[in-house]
Amino acid sequence: MLKITFSLVSAFLMLMWFGPQHLNAPEQKNSESLYRADSLPNASSWPSELKINHFAGSDLTPSPSCLAVAATGEVFVGVDMIGSLGKDPGKGSIIKLTDTDNDGKVDKHTVFAMADNPRGIIAMGDQVFVLHTIFSPETKIATGMDLVVFEDKNHDGVADGPSKPLIEHISSPKFLQSRGTDHATNGIRMGIDGWIYIAVGDFGFHDAIDRTGKKMTMLGGGIVRVRPDGTEMEVYTHGMRNIYDVAIDPFMNIFTRGNTNDGGGWNIRFSNQIQSGEYGYPVLFQHFTDEIIPALVDLGGGSGTGALYMDEATWPEKYNKVPMMADWGRSQLFIHRVTPDQATFTQKDEEFIKLSQITDLDVDGSGRLYLSAWDGAGYSGSPAKGFIVRAVPQNWKYKAYPNVKKASVKELGALLKSGSAVARLDAQQELLTRPAKQAAELSWKIAADKELPLQNRVAGMYTYAQIKGAEGTANLLKLTNEDAMREYALRAVTDRKGNLKNVPTELFLKALKDPSPRVQIAATIGLGRLGRVEAAPALLQVKVPSSFVAPAKDVEGPHATPNSAIVPPHLAVRSLVSLNAVDACVSAIGTENSTIALWALRYMHDPKAVSGLIAAFKESKDEVLKKQILVTLSRLYKKEADYDGSWWWSTRPDSHGPYYKAITWESSPAIKAILSEEFNKSDAAGKQFFADLNSRHRMEITEFGGDEVVAAKEEVKVDLDKIRNKKGQVGEASIEDVMLAMAKINGDPALGKTLFTKQGCIACHSVTKGETMKGPFMGQIGSIMNREQIAESILKPNASISQGFASVVIEAKGDKTYMGFITQESAAKVVMRDITGQLYTIKTADIISRRELEDSMMPTGLANSLSYEEFASLITFLSQQKK
Repeated sequence: MLKITFSLVSAFLMLMWFGPQHLNAPEQKNSESLYRADSLPNASSWPSELKINHFAGSDLTPSPSCLAVAATGEVFVGVDMIGSLGKDPGKGSIIKLTDTDNDGKVDKHTVFAMADNPRGIIAMGDQVFVLHTIFSPETKIATGMDLVVFEDKNHDGVADGPSKPLIEHISSPKFLQSRGTDHATNGIRMGIDGWIYIAVGDFGFHDAIDRTGKKMTMLGGGIVRVRPDGTEMEVYTHGMRNIYDVAIDPFMNIFTRGNTNDGGGWNIRFSNQIQSGEYGYPVLFQHFTDEIIPALVDLGGGSGTGALYMDEATWPEKYNKVPMMADWGRSQLFIHRVTPDQATFTQKDEEFIKLSQITDLDVDGSGRLYLSAWDGAGYSGSPAKGFIVRAVPQNWKYKAYPNVKKASVKELGALLKSGSAVARLDAQQELLTRPAKQAAELSWKIAADKELPLQNRVAGMYTYAQIKGAEGTANLLKLTNEDAMREYALRAVTDRKGNLKNVPTELFLKALKDPSPRVQIAATIGLGRLGRVEAAPALLQVKVPSSFVAPAKDVEGPHATPNSAIVPPHLAVRSLVSLNAVDACVSAIGTENSTIALWALRYMHDPKAVSGLIAAFKESKDEVLKKQILVTLSRLYKKEADYDGSWWWSTRPDSHGPYYKAITWESSPAIKAILSEEFNKSDAAGKQFFADLNSRHRMEITEFGGDEVVAAKEEVKVDLDKIRNKKGQVGEASIEDVMLAMAKINGDPALGKTLFTKQGCIACHSVTKGETMKGPFMGQIGSIMNREQIAESILKPNASISQGFASVVIEAKGDKTYMGFITQESAAKVVMRDITGQLYTIKTADIISRRELEDSMMPTGLANSLSYEEFASLITFLSQQKK
């Protein structure tokens, strides 16, 4: 995001703390033409090839956290009046908006259902899937998050009855209760494979339960998937922080934009999420980056929210077939142009649509894109903030999307062959309800038709696979004979673990040697899912590239640098671990496959693995290999404690790794014995090797020396009385933590008045009308904003610049440039006040260009030196200014 730097920072300490950010962005460096709206209640910039209009405001959709659009165009908006930090139930709902005459304006709306903290929605036929927080009716306390489904079979715009749970407890209730949903479970999307993919924040979950009674626990964030009937729940990827949504392309490539860590320099990372992959947050992605799949790019600060893969024939080629990723922190929808790179991708990102604190986006079967904006609603929601916009191409003309319930099977087949991803998925899901024989014949014909585009064949294949189940394996295997379809067919036949009986291992072993890296990884993942340990020797032959090198001590590794070469061995290791291929890995020690075997053994906390490693060490004469074995044994000395949901690692966790809550286990004494024996034999250089191992793997073996281990930092109940007066506490904490503290500390307005002067605020702001006006007037700020909104605006000034209070740069005739605030405007003139309080009158006819600044002129971090008590006092003083 283009930033503006000011050399005279002391002159610009301006507290710009008014609501929504409707800015005119600076001209981009490329020549792309943008349309810019000046203080309209919708997007503030977008490509000239699009038309954007205001669709709904806060009167209908206040605080919209998510949305979904039915193929037929009905918009379902998740209204979240609790926000990310609030904890009072009864304020959430799903609002259904309908544009009955298709003129781009809401004609009808209903409260579809009540649901607190909605975080993800899918609208599919008569069903609306919702992910949201559950509160106890008796205690009014959060008990977890559930994925549920509502039905509206009579199509009256209101759910027919209570929701039905598909997954229960898919977020930790303890931290929903203490923090709210800020790092909880978030967006949901359905892929053409028929799975619902769930973006899990790093609260993780303990004992989530699906409809079969299956329980599952996940420490940290990642992607979980489940069938639409609430069965077959499984982890898809792991090691993400606070992802909010996923974008899924027609070939089941998944992309996500991981959230920042509230400080620490890890930033937003855009990544390709590959099944079974480990992405490392928080314990591997800094110092053990050789072991993870790295992100495709580090994008700097921000807050990733909604995501969509746009694949609609009605959209211009320039903006089609791309992941679109929303960033709340940057108030921007981005496009990532992804290019295949062996088994993964590279990317190039670009700004697309600017929207005030954008939360989500979705598209219908006619090509209408809808976007929701939080619009300064604050961390606890606001009844007066939030809106929805509609975007369509300039040459777009409405074409009614058919009612698939009334369509024939042949007509559904035509939709399955269309250029619309929305239509293909909608048609597929309807075909699943039709007579199986006819639907299967149709979908197989599409899958087998070599004249059709690949995306249509893949849609037909997955439709056929869902209809036929295990009975369809033989036909699906035929598709593996085609180079074009092999990758997708291999994936389809191992997609559901209940359908694996007749899937031949030999086919996958052969595919490991396919010329295509994408076929190779499909085979690698498939072998892990097949669960047949006899495949281990072949997986051990996957080559490890020279880039498999651990970062030097205390050096942050390349966690956001594309590395396509590491993907095949990484996935082979994940499959070896899934197979628990201990014997095969131990047997490979000392062979040409030793490196990948030792890599896999790092994660096998099995007594057989330890005894095998010790035996191999004693038998080997190769000093390099012996050292590698000792490294592996030291890694196995501890393991991650089982997660019970009672703790969380906070917004700024210890990221040293390789474990977070490390504990010893039954083979730890044997490992310590062999390590100690070798330590005692060592000279000074050798002892340093063990000291470094002790530090790197945090074994805490005292005699080895090394760095002192820092205790794992967990999210615990904060004693505000002990830290409220600690200087610099605001700067040390995450914004969410500061906001939570402000809700509990009233502050002293007299102290706040003193701080208003001491912190330099008075240099640019007046609080009484008799003072010289410079920056925005603070004398009535308390009538406009509450304490939370004021606090947020100080902590995040760039997210809170308001209509009418943005800094404006005007270039005028005579080579003159003015910068300041517009105080009066007419058709003939503009009156501007600069930072010194000086007024300028500029004739409209003399204006050459005018643009609002992207950033607040107040630098971030001006409150970082304050204690919680001081900051609370400052915002209380300001909240009392209501003249």
